[in-house]
Amino acid sequence: MKTAIIILSDPKAGEEALGRAFNALALAHECLQAGDEVEVIFNGAGTRWPEELTKISHPANGLYNTVRETVKGASCGCAAVFGASKGVEACGLPLLKDKALAGTPGLSNLRRYLADGWQTLIF
Repeated sequence: MKTAIIILSDPKAGEEALGRAFNALALAHECLQAGDEVEVIFNGAGTRWPEELTKISHPANGLYNTVRETVKGASCGCAAVFGASKGVEACGLPLLKDKALAGTPGLSNLRRYLADGWQTLIF
């Protein structure tokens, strides 16, 4: 199975957003354990998550580190809009810009997951 996990929730939105991110990472872990192909992508306000999740004190840090190999990166255009570019880069994640869009530095190409038959979930 191939599963794409898109995290859009904003870490500034509180507990509900943390629940979304945690469940997304838990699903990535479950997919890894089952031997599935899985990729996690941060888009929209979700591009703020990597900086938070890499903090040792964050409650989801251990889980994030367990599935870090599945994290493909964060949308470049979204990170720019939400002020997360430096945080994403500081975490060692690539800024994805494989989809050109006028007025942006490029976005992550989410349509490719659909076109390639991936199960695509948004958190």
